[in-house]
Amino acid sequence: MTVLEAIRTPAAVDRAGASAPAKIEVANVTLRYTRKQDQSESTALDNVSLRVGTGEFLAIVGPSGCGKSTLLKVINGLLRPSEGSVRIDGKPVENVPDGVGFVFQSDGLLPWRTAEENVAIGATLAGRSATDARQRALELLTELGVQRAIGKHPHELSGGMRKRVALARTIAYEPKLYLLDEPFSALDAQTRIHVGNRFIKTLEEIGQTVIIVTHDLEEAIALADRVIVMSAAPGRIAAEFKIDLPRPRDYYQSRFHPDFRRQQQQLWDVLQREMAGELNS
Repeated sequence: MTVLEAIRTPAAVDRAGASAPAKIEVANVTLRYTRKQDQSESTALDNVSLRVGTGEFLAIVGPSGCGKSTLLKVINGLLRPSEGSVRIDGKPVENVPDGVGFVFQSDGLLPWRTAEENVAIGATLAGRSATDARQRALELLTELGVQRAIGKHPHELSGGMRKRVALARTIAYEPKLYLLDEPFSALDAQTRIHVGNRFIKTLEEIGQTVIIVTHDLEEAIALADRVIVMSAAPGRIAAEFKIDLPRPRDYYQSRFHPDFRRQQQQLWDVLQREMAGELNS
């Protein structure tokens, strides 16, 4: 089997491998914008179509500037496509929809609120009482190893601690759909393993749909059911392949599974071909 044959898989599968109803449908999305400096037009996304099944964990990788983060913002209704459409649960996305948890590259924490208060906001939006929301915030901050941040404001925290607070706030919101943009990027290796494992266990228990953007190929394989490779700008889907590692998974130990290195090599081959301009859409 060639690399390209190995990566051509059904559009959406659930974690048991069966066909799953669509949670997200991205249809022929193109996004253009005008540069303020010279009023020239650039294309960020070029005719992107994508279907994500309910309960599927999808990872998106690709070169810097290829439109990965832009695609997440289009799915979340933060950006309107120039052409094409996005549907979540069959409904057109025209504004930011309810029930979607978004973790930005920047943490997006409210600077005038403490870590505990920031996380409690998510729990309050999930319908918890003020007392329950505070308790949930304390539980999540402790589980993610940032209990020292509880009474501190974002400017008093390191970048890695702020990222964990932002992730805790998103989990507290109990969304039906997670959109995560480099959520573990500011974490050291040991903390990334701890937080990654906590997140895997949470998502495997509740079975929510997840899209994660990452530059870490090993992370994409350790987490996802399917990996999408985006091309260099203008962004398009260059290739995709299914991850066959069994669940439940361990964020770190999964890397020692016999199939892990094989799938990592396939992914790296695809990225190399794309970077060299050898892989066509």
